[in-house]
Amino acid sequence: MASFSFGSGNARKLLRIPLYLAGRILTAVVPRSRRSWVFGCAVGIADGAAELWRVAAAHGEDATWLVGDDGQARDATAQGIRWARKDSLRGLWLTARARVVVVTHGFGDVNRYAVAGATIVQLWHGIPLKRIGLDSAETTRSALLPRSRVVPRLLAALYRGTTSRIAVLPAASHLVRGRLESAFGLTHAAVPVTGEPRVDVLSRGTASDRRAAARERLTAAVGPVGERPVVLYAPTWRDGDVDPAVPDATEWGGIRDLLERRDAVLLIRSHPLGAGDYRPPVPTDRVRMLGSDLVADVTPLLPGLDVLITDYSSLAFDAALVPLPVLFLAPDLEAYRARRGLYGRYADVAGDDPARDWTQTLRQLGAVLDEPGPRTEASRQRSRTVHAHRDGRNTERVYAHVRALLDAGGRPARAASPLGTDPGGAPPPPTEGRR
Repeated sequence: MASFSFGSGNARKLLRIPLYLAGRILTAVVPRSRRSWVFGCAVGIADGAAELWRVAAAHGEDATWLVGDDGQARDATAQGIRWARKDSLRGLWLTARARVVVVTHGFGDVNRYAVAGATIVQLWHGIPLKRIGLDSAETTRSALLPRSRVVPRLLAALYRGTTSRIAVLPAASHLVRGRLESAFGLTHAAVPVTGEPRVDVLSRGTASDRRAAARERLTAAVGPVGERPVVLYAPTWRDGDVDPAVPDATEWGGIRDLLERRDAVLLIRSHPLGAGDYRPPVPTDRVRMLGSDLVADVTPLLPGLDVLITDYSSLAFDAALVPLPVLFLAPDLEAYRARRGLYGRYADVAGDDPARDWTQTLRQLGAVLDEPGPRTEASRQRSRTVHAHRDGRNTERVYAHVRALLDAGGRPARAASPLGTDPGGAPPPPTEGRR
């Protein structure tokens, strides 16, 4: 499994400073095209970038997707999306010419050296529970001179200078808006409460239609599941460290026994940049892998699940829109909170009974399979807390906000935006979609 840490990533970033400087020179002399947009996403043709691409293309924008590998190129071709290699000369040129640059993870989603001067739309890939960006010391950790006090300060300055270029970073609610402003060092006007495009799929159509579509996708990805209960376990990233929740042989036996008694299926989706082996010692059809190599974006699959198990992942907030019962397994809560940091109290999200091992988790899982009501209601309350919009029109609001920004000259507007979004005023009332 691929692994990544901020320490190694930041060391490479420092070594690339001359390339960033060369890119600044290029973007200073190359004019940007009025209708040209480029899109990129670290996990493929997916997430909020895919939603916004569809809307922008439908409105006649000159949209190109910048791919990172052959798999993304094939997916783009299959979906009729014009594409180019982000690390090619054409990718560099398209990024340098684009009026709008859309990313979901970082500027490396497109050609990172040619983004200066563009209207940058950062569609962040989840509502943060763990601290991110400038709010976490992990962001400025470096394998290059790890004991230095100067290097973290330099990295913080570089990070702040980079994120200050972001013109639009949509927020799901005013609560989330505050976290994003702090994490990215952005002004209030740059973080409109439009809702997140990536979760529109959880509000469009009827609940039964969403579940049927999600079950079809699940079957295509992991094989037939029928009408059996499907449980997803999705731990978050440990910054390159091994996940402490990997079951031992005894715990795997307990997992297998419960799944057989309940005629259920457990899907494992460990983080694509994480480390740790989640394959059971005795192969069983009851446990199946659902890695990013099979499904780039798990969000559309959430309505097809029956229970989510996670720790500090933003999936808990996404699942709230279904609403899906959520169990929390956090064996390293104190250590993770000390090193990475969390927004607010963990108990406010996970409740008073997060499990510390798989034995506790299995007891809770058996109970929720018997009676999902209390955990489902907890998810509904979570949704009311973090989602201001639940009508399936987040992408439309984001596109309208970007177009208004371009018409105003590319600067974050402080006046009310289209479709009822006010970047600087009081939160609008939540809008309910069809459940």
